[in-house]
Amino acid sequence: MNFLYKTLLTFVFFYITVGETSAQKSIVLSSTTSTEQSGLFGHILPPFEKKTGIQVKVVAVGTGQALDIGRRGDADVVFVHDKVAEEKFVADGFADKRIEVMYNDFILLGPKSDPAKVAGGKDIQVALKKIADSKSIFVSRGDKSGTHAAELRYWKGAGIEVSPNMPWYKETGSGMGPALNTASGMNGYILSDRATWLTFKNRGDLTILVQGDPKLFNQYGVMLVSSAKHPKVKKAEGQAFIDWIVSKEGQDSIASYKVAGEQSFFPNAKQ
Repeated sequence: MNFLYKTLLTFVFFYITVGETSAQKSIVLSSTTSTEQSGLFGHILPPFEKKTGIQVKVVAVGTGQALDIGRRGDADVVFVHDKVAEEKFVADGFADKRIEVMYNDFILLGPKSDPAKVAGGKDIQVALKKIADSKSIFVSRGDKSGTHAAELRYWKGAGIEVSPNMPWYKETGSGMGPALNTASGMNGYILSDRATWLTFKNRGDLTILVQGDPKLFNQYGVMLVSSAKHPKVKKAEGQAFIDWIVSKEGQDSIASYKVAGEQSFFPNAKQ
């Protein structure tokens, strides 16, 4: 009986120790729906996990929600795309610094019939004004994401104050994929990141109508959540991920991700 008891204790201790070790070798990464739904994480995380033994648990939400998760200390690393909001996150003490990782661009999509006559334009704000003037259906994520924040900046630049009370302006409160589904179903215009659009299958009559405006530049940044604010943050493991993603290996992994032969993200971390 004594032997069995000791054996049981040894097993329990081993189980707990392994469990703790396993828990220490993982991080929670709060990020955007665009990085997840584009397929990027499915491409870049396996080599990182294989090299370090650190499992990355991704929580994919809008940038605003991803930052809120970091503020609560429920994530170790935040990887998003709203520079203004990211800089405030740092200024408020929730991270020591913000590091730029990669970029792509936003595009304006709409039905091929193009009722607002915006096709081929190079100025996103001019295009949005035409959409508003013609009261053509516009689908907004309306979810405080990085894409939503960019969209609101473009409307403001066009001198237009949008509201869900406007019959033609439809807020979904959803991620990029579901919002694209709504726009496809309604034959409406929508602002999208290019990477999610490349992987989106239910395109219907949607096509790219406006692209190439420098204002459509879409920068992504990464931040380690402050362990001073939240002691439970896995600082070493989180920093290991950041060090890898900005290293040549991580940057090359980002650059190598393509959809239908087209590069989705462009690394630009400062070495």
